[in-house]
Amino acid sequence: MKITVITAVYNRADSITQAVQSVQAQSWPNVEHVVIDGASTDGTLQALQACMNAQTVWVSEPDKGIYDALNKGLARATGDVLGFMHSDDFYADKDVLQSVAAAFANPAVDAVYGDLDYVAKADPARIIRRWRSGQYSAAKLTHGWMPPHPTLYVRRSVFERWGGFDTRFKIAADYDAILRYFGQGKIAPAYIPRVLVKMRLGGESNRSLARIWLKTREDYRALRRNGVGGMGALVWKNLSKLGQFV
Repeated sequence: MKITVITAVYNRADSITQAVQSVQAQSWPNVEHVVIDGASTDGTLQALQACMNAQTVWVSEPDKGIYDALNKGLARATGDVLGFMHSDDFYADKDVLQSVAAAFANPAVDAVYGDLDYVAKADPARIIRRWRSGQYSAAKLTHGWMPPHPTLYVRRSVFERWGGFDTRFKIAADYDAILRYFGQGKIAPAYIPRVLVKMRLGGESNRSLARIWLKTREDYRALRRNGVGGMGALVWKNLSKLGQFV
């Protein structure tokens, strides 16, 4: 089984090396890493060039935002299973993709996901929030449930049938895609009950009140367009995050 990991990056010279090396350190042997750089100007390209290996495919050119970049990565990917490693993230250990591949050994499984730790940007060893996904059920979607997107791996056939990211969303295209796959597509997922990814806090969706408000509106639009729920699901989605701090 070939697993493609897609990374979109723009001006992340301080973290991209760890993200790439995290993929390279995986014990699963058949991994392709597609890196889409949005024409960075801060030293990211030099960092990428210094840590490239034979499993890495990369391109640097202007794009129309992170979801446009991720769609470019999907178009270049050649794996049987596809997932995403954000430029600020890294794997919890070297056997994450081994666990993912083992779950996909069941041909009935369409997607695999796990748990995620939010870590301090300046000190990645310090855990701020713990996102424990839990087993999936269709009813959970109507209560705002979603798997952590950086832990989600999906068979190529799902993307081919249900598409990639809708770039009309500026922040919530990943949530829209998840609702499309799990809600409309009714895919069969498998849960790995352990931390797969460490994510640095300070992401795009939470960097200002304006961005938080935009994400709230986009989350609501994603829920409505996919026929999953409305305001109630949105409220539960936000309330569920409180438990991650405990």
